[in-house]
Amino acid sequence: MAKSKTRKKAVYTPPVRAEKVAVTPRWLVPVMLAAWLIGLGWIATYYVGASTASDVPLISDLGNWNLGIGFTLIIFGVILSTKWR
Repeated sequence: MAKSKTRKKAVYTPPVRAEKVAVTPRWLVPVMLAAWLIGLGWIATYYVGASTASDVPLISDLGNWNLGIGFTLIIFGVILSTKWR
């Protein structure tokens, strides 16, 4: 009986990475955390200022735009967090 031909597979070699691993800039994490905290503080100040009789000068003039400012800062922090390595 004839012997079947055996198929030889090439040995897998992973591709060589020529790129350097990106390093996070030193300013990114503090700016990211500051954006989150300032955005959260802005929204909290708006709600506390709106619920009490006190008038916070800049906050009361902007009205509902305060939510947009606060959420924009929070979203900016989230976008920066995607750049963190």
